[in-house]
Amino acid sequence: MGISVRSKIFSFLLKLIVILSAEAGVIMSALASRNTFMGGNRVFMFFTIQSNIAIAVICAVGIPLLLHGCVNNGWFIVKFAGTISITLTGVVFCFVLAPTMRGHAWSLPNVLTHVVVPVAAVLDFFVTGIYSSIRKRNIVWVILPPLAYAIYAGIGYVEGWQFGNGINYPYFFLNWGSPAGAFGFTKDLPYMGCAWWILALLIGLMVVGFLYLVLLDLLKKLRK
Repeated sequence: MGISVRSKIFSFLLKLIVILSAEAGVIMSALASRNTFMGGNRVFMFFTIQSNIAIAVICAVGIPLLLHGCVNNGWFIVKFAGTISITLTGVVFCFVLAPTMRGHAWSLPNVLTHVVVPVAAVLDFFVTGIYSSIRKRNIVWVILPPLAYAIYAGIGYVEGWQFGNGINYPYFFLNWGSPAGAFGFTKDLPYMGCAWWILALLIGLMVVGFLYLVLLDLLKKLRK
C-alpha cells in the first residue's frame, strides 16, 4: 500500500518547516554577535554543513517516497539515526541548556534550530517511517552522528575555536577543561566529566531509538 495523499502533503509541509527553520536559524546565528551563544562565522560554517546534511537526508528519503511511494530501506535507517540525533538536540537544549542560560536561551534562532526543527523532523519520521522496515538491531547506528559531533567539538576545543565570548566549546558538558575534566565529578556544573556525559547521552539515544521503533511498530499495526 502506497503512501496516502494526505500523508504526502503532511510530510511535505514538515520537510518545508525543517528546511526553512534550519536555514533561517543558521543565518540569524551567523549575523548574531560573537558574544552570543552559537553566534559568529565559525559556528555558522558548522551549522551550514550540519543543516545541509540534514536537509539532504530528509530529501533523499522524502522525495522518492513522496513521488513514487517507496524508497530503499537503507535511507530510512539513515533518517532514523538523524532523527534520534535531532531529538537529542531538542531535549538537551530545552531541558539541559535552557535552564542554565535563563532568558538568553529563547532567542528566535535558538528556537528555530533547537525546537522547531527537532519537532518537525520527529513528526516527519513517524509520518514516513510507517512505510519502512527498520529492525531493532539498527539502533546501534544512532550513536554515529553524536560521536562525530563530539569529535568535532573536541577538535574545536583543542584548536581554540570560539563558540561564544571566550568559550571554546559548544555545550558545558563538552568542556574538557572544566573541574570535572574527562572522568571526574563535581558538586556544580558540569557535575561529571565529558566522557561520562558522552557515555550517558549515547546510552540515552539508544533507549530513545528503541522507544521510537516500538511506537513505529504500534503505528504500523494501527495502520493495517
